[in-house]
Amino acid sequence: MFSGRPSDVGGTAFDRQMGKSTVPVIVDIWAPWCGPCRALAPEFEKAAQSLEPRARFIKLNSDNEQHIAARLGIRSVPTMLLFREGKEVGRISGAMSAEQIGRWLGEQLGPVGR
Repeated sequence: MFSGRPSDVGGTAFDRQMGKSTVPVIVDIWAPWCGPCRALAPEFEKAAQSLEPRARFIKLNSDNEQHIAARLGIRSVPTMLLFREGKEVGRISGAMSAEQIGRWLGEQLGPVGR
């Protein structure tokens, strides 16, 4: 379940993850043409390596899953969403460092680092 790397998910897997997760889930909504998304990708992976299993990290390609992005009200990429018990509890847009992601998660959830 936890690999220390973000999992790429499609629409069905996204809904399944949200429906049964007992740990917070942070979702990177991205697009392949997006420069800031490409800058965020390695930082998101570093954050997953340091913060799993306290939070699960997944990636959703907004070009491939336009219906999910629309349902979530995504207006720009990259956008990170934080879910707890299937409900959105946080949202932030723009590229961030792994440290900034960790701080943001801490602000939303309390300490989540190891």
